[in-house]
Order: sequence, then C-alpha cells, then structure tokens
Amino acid sequence: MFAITGATGKVGGAVARTLLAASHPVRVIVRDNGKGERWAALGAEFAIADSNDIAAMTAAMSGCAGAFVMLPPTFDPSPDFREARQTIEALHQALLAARPRKAVVLSTIGADALQPNLLNQLRLLEEGLSDLPMPLTYLRAAWFMENAAWDLEPARREGTISSYLQPLDKLFPMVSAEDVGMNAAELLLEDWSGRRIVELEGPRRVSPNDIAAAIGRSLGRQVCAQVVARDDWDRLFRSQGMINPVPRGQMLDGFNEGWIDFSERDARSRKGTIMLDQAIAALVATAGG
Repeated sequence: MFAITGATGKVGGAVARTLLAASHPVRVIVRDNGKGERWAALGAEFAIADSNDIAAMTAAMSGCAGAFVMLPPTFDPSPDFREARQTIEALHQALLAARPRKAVVLSTIGADALQPNLLNQLRLLEEGLSDLPMPLTYLRAAWFMENAAWDLEPARREGTISSYLQPLDKLFPMVSAEDVGMNAAELLLEDWSGRRIVELEGPRRVSPNDIAAAIGRSLGRQVCAQVVARDDWDRLFRSQGMINPVPRGQMLDGFNEGWIDFSERDARSRKGTIMLDQAIAALVATAGG
C-alpha cells in the first residue's frame, strides 16, 4: 500500500494514477468524503486527514510500503513561513509515528538556495524531515509548465502574456506536473537507503518566448510575451491580493539571475518526457479550448 498526499492536485493525482495503472494498492489522503469517493471509484482506498492533523495523518500512512508527501502550496506566506513550519512539524511527527518503509518528498529546484525567497519553505521541509529513520527521496522539481495556465485568458483575449521570467529568450528549467507525478511513482517503487536528492526537469529548457509560441499554437493565434518591469512587481502582486509579495519577487529574481537552478544545471538532472507543447495543449483542452 502506498499513501499519497495531495491527490486532488496535479502532482499527487498523477502519482496515484500511475501507481493504480500499474496495479499497486493506493491510499489517497484527502480532506473530505466527496473527493475520496471519486478516488474509490478508480480503485483506491482513501483516508480523511488534514496535513496538520498528526493523528489522522499517522493513521493514513500507517502500514504502508511507502508514502508520497508534499507541503500544501503557500504563495503568500507569513514572513517567518510559520504556515510551512507548522505543517512540516506535523508531517515529521506523523511519519515518525506511522513509519512507512520509505517516503518520496516533493521538493523544488532552489531548495538549496541560501538567499531569502519563496522556495525556502522547501529547504525547511528537507531539513525538517532529515532525521526520520526511513529512506527518503527529495524530488526537486523544476518550474511547472502548468504555471502557464494563468496566461491562457490574456493570450486568448489580447494575444499577449506577461512574463516575470526574463529576459524573454532566456532558457529556464521547467517540467510538467504530470511528469513529476509519474517520476515520483517510479521512485516510490525503487529500493534505496538513507537520503537522496533527485533533480527533475523536462526534456529541454524553455524560454518565455517558447511558452508564448506554444500557447499560440494551441489557441490557433499569434501570441507574444511581454516583460513585466521589475519595479512594477510589488504593486501588481499586492493588487492581486497578496499581503507579503516579497518572497515571490525574490524567487523570480533567483530564476532570472541564475542562482535558482540545479546544482550542475541540466548535466545530472533526471529528464521527463512531456514536451512544452503537450503540457500547454492539455491546459488549453482543460480550459475549454
């Protein structure tokens, strides 16, 4: 039995589907019966638990051959990352009590960056689980191609997308969330000891211009990328409702300046198979063309 957190999201859902397709028993961890019943119809068990509920998470992961765990995404965190710290402590206690035989932990590119930025939450996750007794794999995934979902409406309406990643021809490490889930499932089926870090990106690096072109091909119209000036970021983020946009801006600086990257760029990273055009086409299909 494999316990899967985040199964209602893109990555956790892909982990669960991949394991089920290979006839492995799966227990998805969800927050309500409605979501659980949909997975039950696909052949999975389900457990009801909030990430911060230590007792429920312990019960959900007990007796499992492996667990896939992740932090719920927090894009507008408190300055001290207290939300992430609380969940990390709960996950630590639950994993320690449940003792699955191994765990794959979803982390991120940039988890090793020492500069302050949004991805420090995942460094805290890696550090916070590091003393657990079971073998751990930290799966450091690149920027998700599916982040382009935010660009579909302005591309369809105006033929432009706004890019915080810049310059527009710079190649960035990206990966499809589906590839992340499939690779996480494969890693769960492996045997290893101690701690290991697996870096994962797509088949090739892509630029904001590439994203605009891929969206244009899927929409059947010309689409171009436009730079969002750095001086405008804070104002724009706050207009979108963010209270603490500083870590998000710092993260984007890290990608743009190159201090958020894999340790040896793409030389040793594991490569997914889903190309940018495939990921964008799937987004467009989901959004209704």
